Amino acid sequence: MSEKYDVIVIGSGPAGYVAAIRAAQLGLKTACIEKWKNDKGAGVNGGTCLNVGCIPSKALLDSSYKYHEAKEDLAVHGISSTGVEIDIPAMLDRKNKIINQLTGGIAGLFKANGVTALYGTGKLLAGKKVELTDNDGVVSVLDTENVILASGSLPIAIPVAAVDNDLILDSTGALEIGEVPKRLGVIGAGVIGLELGSVWNRLGSDVVLLEAMEDFLAIMDKGIAKESKKIFTKQGLDIRLGARVTGTEIKGKEVEVTFVVADGSEHKETFDKLIVCVGRRAFTDGLLAEDSGVQLDERGTVFVNEQCATNVAGVFAIGDLVRGPMLAHKGSEEGVMVAERIAGHKAQMNYDIVPNVIYTHPEVASVGLTEEQVKAAGDAYNVGTFPFAASGRAMAANETGGMVKIIAHADTDRILGCHIVGPSAADLVQQVAIAMEFGSSAEDLGMIVFGHPTLSETVHEAALAVNGNAIHIANRKRR
Repeated sequence: MSEKYDVIVIGSGPAGYVAAIRAAQLGLKTACIEKWKNDKGAGVNGGTCLNVGCIPSKALLDSSYKYHEAKEDLAVHGISSTGVEIDIPAMLDRKNKIINQLTGGIAGLFKANGVTALYGTGKLLAGKKVELTDNDGVVSVLDTENVILASGSLPIAIPVAAVDNDLILDSTGALEIGEVPKRLGVIGAGVIGLELGSVWNRLGSDVVLLEAMEDFLAIMDKGIAKESKKIFTKQGLDIRLGARVTGTEIKGKEVEVTFVVADGSEHKETFDKLIVCVGRRAFTDGLLAEDSGVQLDERGTVFVNEQCATNVAGVFAIGDLVRGPMLAHKGSEEGVMVAERIAGHKAQMNYDIVPNVIYTHPEVASVGLTEEQVKAAGDAYNVGTFPFAASGRAMAANETGGMVKIIAHADTDRILGCHIVGPSAADLVQQVAIAMEFGSSAEDLGMIVFGHPTLSETVHEAALAVNGNAIHIANRKRR
């Protein structure tokens, strides 16, 4: 008779491995199944995020920025640099070492917390049973009281640009480009497209981003999106909005891309490499047996309630597999919530305060409502902005592009949202997220003493500006 678990987690990305660790910490007998293999064929944890997503892309973003800074941006500091070169294989090797260190770290955390790591493919059967096909092809059925589905997501494929990961690449293949392409095309100017485009733009590629939508970064606050586009265009990214790709053709060692623009006219561009970044879809392939009973919604994600419970008692789903933004930190917190609820705690998650970040340079980050969302709801509101150009710390670092924008309710002054494009935006927006979690007003944030000189002072000044009290810029007239 097979061993019985309290919890089986299918998937060990940021949602799955966190859920498994938290469940084990709460005294639940827990196993975690992962199908990912490294280049040596061994099972490894971490899912997309650690292996071909968040972590490797940030490694390349940081390496490429340091190269660009050394080559282009040091003269202003009085530093002369000549003969600066990029060693692409060494850059990729560094990325791979970081991946190995972090995925190995999860294995260590599993061992330390008593999580049983199982390597292979998991499928949910009827009656909360889990079929495991291990990496040697051996099939077994596991018994458990609870199942947490955390199989993540995959890049969306489009018929007009079939990925071969040679000339036409998805976001995974784009992490392994072995030399700097002279011309790089990117289909999609969203988060992933901007990040990957930025990497190769810094390294010397002529980068063209073809975005079908008319609006740039449509999910972001329009003011921040406009400022971001201005900055990225100045950096050399050729962002073409309203450009819908209708076909691709391999011609020798190049890709010819056909696209239609807003006025209906057809255009062609030729690239050395083409990256397809049009979004991701929930990875449910082979995850659910026909009689599992678990329902999918109209978008192909697993249907869950606010506590990530599916329609089948004892079966939960988290992370990219369910509704909401596909963000690693959102999945992780869902994993904690579900583990705690299984253990009998009344855990909840505040979906209104989930930060979103684009790791370009400068970074773009947001939390809460955009100005457009607040306006559409009909609520009276005030806005405070502060430019990094007025920050002494930003000037000292030669990082003066961008601004901080804070939105607060006009009557209660409660902070409704914060949007930033600028240096360390990912870290700065988290300060406001903490304030929002505690129901703070803009005045509360403005009354806090911030260290000087720091980039954080931009948040302080934006909060003061909400009520017309900014010190280091002229205040807007109140509405």
